[in-house]
Amino acid sequence: MENVALLSPQQARQLIRAGKLCRPTSGVSQGYAQANLAILPKDLAYDFLLFAQRNPKPCPILDVTEVGSPEPRLVGSGADLRYDIAKYRVYRKGAFVEEVSNLEAYWTKDMVGFLLGCSFSFETALLKNNVPVRHIEEGCNVPMFITNIPCTPAGVFSGPMVVSMRPIPEKMVVRAVQVTSRFPAVHGAPVHVGSPESIGIRDLNKPDFGDAVTIRPGEVPVFWACGVTPQAVAMNTKPELMITHAPGYMFICDTTDESYGVI
Repeated sequence: MENVALLSPQQARQLIRAGKLCRPTSGVSQGYAQANLAILPKDLAYDFLLFAQRNPKPCPILDVTEVGSPEPRLVGSGADLRYDIAKYRVYRKGAFVEEVSNLEAYWTKDMVGFLLGCSFSFETALLKNNVPVRHIEEGCNVPMFITNIPCTPAGVFSGPMVVSMRPIPEKMVVRAVQVTSRFPAVHGAPVHVGSPESIGIRDLNKPDFGDAVTIRPGEVPVFWACGVTPQAVAMNTKPELMITHAPGYMFICDTTDESYGVI
């Protein structure tokens, strides 16, 4: 396969839809935004929309579909949320019950899809500023952790924030904060630096989602709010049904990273 970093969003989605690109999407279609996914029945959609608005760090909204439509209008021309993510997760009453490659068996006319900003979207900017991104270097998924940081409840939804972690050389932490602060629509600045224990993380080698990565001497763990938070919220709130992306397997948007940057 050609270099996945050079794929257009449309090419990447076509390969995903055909089952030919099934890997974590960090580094795919570099320069284009990526999005987390949460799908809920219409009767829960307002509560989730309110939850996302009250928790913009972990759940920044990029697009919301019309009821029953699998097509995002703002971030993916010709896209179909039933097929354009390589792996989906299905939660019933808070329990993870199945991982599937498409949503043919689950999509109904009352479904609403939410696309939420993803920190993969600012990784190109980090790399351009010579800030290392370890999970790209090691060819694995980003490590993600459930924290003790509570989200602001809304309607039926409540639960803890999930964070992604990237080890950053100590002398480059300030630069990493500056770079990512420009992208509030895709999580923005870190929520925590160093001391994982203070946010409820016991072992950086045992992430709740994704893969462990190497932390080298002189590096500091830096934590960003993560769009996997709805999955932790599903486990806490136990809605009848919530469908999400599998952690690290994102929707590739037509919009560029820089379109979400601020000067």
